[in-house]
Amino acid sequence: QQEKEDLQGKLKLREHLSQTAGKSEATRGPSKNIDLQMKQLQCKLKNSNTEITKQSTTIKSLKKQVQEKEERIRELQAKISHLERDLTMKRHLIEDLRSHLKANQENEKTSNETLESLERKVKALAEDKKTSIDSLKQRFNVAVKEKSHYELMYHKAKDELEKKDLKLTKLESKMIETECAVADLETAASQQLHGLAKQSAQALETLQKELLLASDKIEEFKTFVKTLTRELQQSIQELRTKIKLAKKMGGMKACKKGLSQESLQLAASILNVSTTDLCEILQEGDDEEAAKTKMEFEKDKEWLQHIQKLLEAQFPFASYLIDAILEKLNEKKKLVEEYSSLIKHTV
Repeated sequence: QQEKEDLQGKLKLREHLSQTAGKSEATRGPSKNIDLQMKQLQCKLKNSNTEITKQSTTIKSLKKQVQEKEERIRELQAKISHLERDLTMKRHLIEDLRSHLKANQENEKTSNETLESLERKVKALAEDKKTSIDSLKQRFNVAVKEKSHYELMYHKAKDELEKKDLKLTKLESKMIETECAVADLETAASQQLHGLAKQSAQALETLQKELLLASDKIEEFKTFVKTLTRELQQSIQELRTKIKLAKKMGGMKACKKGLSQESLQLAASILNVSTTDLCEILQEGDDEEAAKTKMEFEKDKEWLQHIQKLLEAQFPFASYLIDAILEKLNEKKKLVEEYSSLIKHTV
């Protein structure tokens, strides 16, 4: 544009000079040179205009390409944000699983402490019961000894019945009182034993209910873990299938790029198939890919069996279970990254 302005200024100057030169006949020779220079400058001006038109067309094309690149960048940024949201949700899910596992462990610990406390109480009650029985036995032995002693005194007093009639009456009354006391002691002991047995039965029933509740909670947790692992394994299988399809689509595009269109059409006409079917035939028969798929299936099967063994193992197994699930989540993350890369290259 600056060159165009300079040329226009020079043209105006030349026109002014030519008008001035036309007035004088003595300057006819130099005016021809001026006309020639004016024509040259006009040609340069036309060339400059043509070049400016080309440059503006190129600028418009570059702007269009820049807009397309910006649109592609926005699409990729949207995909990245979507993947980041998925990753955040998975992290929250892992944190929830950890909190549930910790709560279950705390509940189990509380149940064990309650069970130990009940066992100590039952043991204490059994010891108290044994002590009471021993005490009653001792009292009974004492009563029996007293009864024997009174009987002996009775036999001795019988020989002296006439002399000691009053004493015999007193001894008989004491013997009756002793027997009543022994009967009362036996009745009290029987009632106490019955009460202790009833309390023990109630304590055992409460303990059984708590154990059943803890068992139900553990079974619910196992069902949750099994469902989670199955869903995770199915998600990974779907990702693998998508990756294989993306690779296959890439292979078909590479096949179409590697062979000319005429060669593809000629081979397709000979085999009596379409060019797309011909590329799929060229991509099939990959024994290595089939072996890899089989090995991945076996690994998933072994992983599920490992999770089942961990759930059936004795406590503690939380750390091993978390490691196994995190290993599968990392594998899923790698597959997602690989699938995103394949989709990007395919598009």
